[in-house]
Amino acid sequence: MDPEVRVLILKMADANPPWGAPKIHGELLELGIVVSERTVSNLLRRHRRKPPSQTWRTFIKNHMPDMVGVDFLVVRTIRFRLLFAFVILSHARRRVVHFNVTENPTAEWTAQQVSEAA
Repeated sequence: MDPEVRVLILKMADANPPWGAPKIHGELLELGIVVSERTVSNLLRRHRRKPPSQTWRTFIKNHMPDMVGVDFLVVRTIRFRLLFAFVILSHARRRVVHFNVTENPTAEWTAQQVSEAA
């Protein structure tokens, strides 16, 4: 096999970790480079440097018990006053962990709400 083709195959594999031998073989055919799929497969098997990193789905699944969603909501009363609701939701259990309402949220108040929730 031509060394340039070998380098091209390895570059394609590194740039696109999910691609296997069939996909790379197809791309090479589109470029006019005729190499058997078996040859590409053997080359990939010998020269794969590292497995691809975990996917976002795996990351979320692994960290779900520790994840929370935090939000401020603006609520208007019947007399058109503004209230600010602070809500913390647990993603693992899909439940409200903590909430509180104030007319004047400050950084200190918000920090206190986070420490109460923890």
